[in-house]
Amino acid sequence: MAQERNQLRVGRLLKAHGLKGGLKLELYTDDPARRFVPGAEFTLQVPEASVWHGKTITVREYRVMNGSSVVFFDDVEDRTAAESLVRAILWIDQDLDEADEDAWYDQQLAGLDVVRDDEVIGRVVRIEHMPAQDLLIVKAAGREVMVPFVKAIVPTVDVAAGRIVVTPPPGLFEELPTADAAAEKDADGGSAAE
Repeated sequence: MAQERNQLRVGRLLKAHGLKGGLKLELYTDDPARRFVPGAEFTLQVPEASVWHGKTITVREYRVMNGSSVVFFDDVEDRTAAESLVRAILWIDQDLDEADEDAWYDQQLAGLDVVRDDEVIGRVVRIEHMPAQDLLIVKAAGREVMVPFVKAIVPTVDVAAGRIVVTPPPGLFEELPTADAAAEKDADGGSAAE
């Protein structure tokens, strides 16, 4: 039986670095040291006119230099060759069976119900990958809400059940009453201490 495979986007090549074929790398993975090991092979997403179209590329070396991720590839020996790869997106095959327990593909999350206190309050429409953390974009009450995809706010993801459980801070999904409205409510119907 063939295993189901999926492509993961793991990085984008930003610009040539140095004279020996290095490229600065924008990471789309939390584990670059594991992904960019010597011998790792990536599928390139480049324009059809590129000499690299339809080709794969193999990592020769990965390092962090002055806080930036820099990668070197086989057959990319100089700055000119590196510049021909600028803006390429790197993809890697991964067995779905190998996915980390707390890792999901965007397409697995989009469309899931968002549940708070056992009530469906919205639906995930997309995921935005930001430098600090991923955001779930949730359609709730006719508007889009950005929910930080962190364990404290999204403790449970149950793809099989089609739902994500959230424990958001007050005000994330609803308008908080203003101080004036709260004072007015207390004055009208609140119980005063005797």
